[in-house]
Amino acid sequence: MSDPVIVGVDGSASSLTAVDVAAREARLRGTSLRIVHAIGRPSAHLPSGAAPWSPADHGLEPLVHGQLAQAEERAHAVAPGVEITRSVVTGDAIEVLEIESRSAALTVVGSRGLTGFSGLLLGSTAVHLAAHGHGPLMVVRGRPDPDGPVLLAVDGSPAGERAVEFAFAEAALRGAPLVALHVWNTWSEGAYDGSLDPLASMVANADQLQEAEQRVLDRTVTPWQEAYPQVTVERRLVRSRIRNALIDASKEAGLVVAGARGSGGFTGLLLGSVSQALLHHAHCPVTVVRGKE
Repeated sequence: MSDPVIVGVDGSASSLTAVDVAAREARLRGTSLRIVHAIGRPSAHLPSGAAPWSPADHGLEPLVHGQLAQAEERAHAVAPGVEITRSVVTGDAIEVLEIESRSAALTVVGSRGLTGFSGLLLGSTAVHLAAHGHGPLMVVRGRPDPDGPVLLAVDGSPAGERAVEFAFAEAALRGAPLVALHVWNTWSEGAYDGSLDPLASMVANADQLQEAEQRVLDRTVTPWQEAYPQVTVERRLVRSRIRNALIDASKEAGLVVAGARGSGGFTGLLLGSVSQALLHHAHCPVTVVRGKE
């Protein structure tokens, strides 16, 4: 059997919704589902020479396994026949899931957990895994039970190639159409990297730029459309603000797929501004796919 789909669970409503989604993804892939719950170690508060901390010593195991049993029951209801395992791991959730993601076909988390500050749109675990995890990360957010096409954020960058591959494969698994959306505007790349005066970096020939951006879209999509002839593809070129256009398009999508880093922004960042905006504001689940490491 191929690598499992892994879902992080902490007992929150968001994580239980993620279990439902992860179970469906495991069923689509014909693979198993692994439900993981991490219990943080209060190692900083242990006296020197104390025995290793264990959740069993503090009466937490019944509570945790009760949450996992509930999650497993939900997964079985959503995807009968999928092999399900569950695990309690001592450690910080961010570190545990980052390690778990190394052997996952897909890692799934909710957008908000039990910890953190109220009012935040996205939990720290999701943000960290999007930047540092291994393999695709799906963050479950937005409207309940979203239906619609797979929306691919096309940026034309080499780093985004894996996101394109994932989006086509996901559309094929779901039997869903794919919308390949490439957003452009009249600001050249120099405006984003700070190498040009913003007033001097506007592109005067918009028609010429539009033709160039259409070539980027076609060059990105054509090879994968040939590789997945069963997927119905809409190529959509939009002149707009990138983040606003993608968030708006997500209102009618079942899933948004984006690369972790696009062609703009500052070099060295592990998670681009467009990916971050989608993770915080998209109206449906978002999968962030990292490029080659």
